[in-house]
Amino acid sequence: MEEGTSKSPGYTAVTDPEYCQKWDPREDCEVRQILDRIADKWSLLVIALLDLRSLRFTELRREIDGISQRMLTVTLRQLERDGLVRRTVHPVVPPRVDYELTPLGATLHDTIEALVNWTEAHRQEIASARDDYDRRAAAAAGELVDA
Repeated sequence: MEEGTSKSPGYTAVTDPEYCQKWDPREDCEVRQILDRIADKWSLLVIALLDLRSLRFTELRREIDGISQRMLTVTLRQLERDGLVRRTVHPVVPPRVDYELTPLGATLHDTIEALVNWTEAHRQEIASARDDYDRRAAAAAGELVDA
């Protein structure tokens, strides 16, 4: 469990064997660890950008708004460790390092594209749901203040 995270008071472990075979919610589950890696916001962006062509570290950093140098370094190392990204150091001065998707990393293209397409198709519904939620939350906060 991540630091600062606690189980909710009503937490109960999922025990259905069929469900757990595919969607194991345990922290030490390898599938969950892989999903945590490839589904985080920085990894998705790195994978999507490298799907187009190989890029240097500085090019990736310039393309990904808001990512720090440290976070990009950590993300690239983790993706390299998982076999999704290949790091190539060229013996030139100054040193040049390129990053590209491995064949395994390239297999994520269709999955990421489907996720982006779903997001684009449903963004208005999500924006509307957010507005509704914010209005209800504001109204509830106003009721608490008035009480």
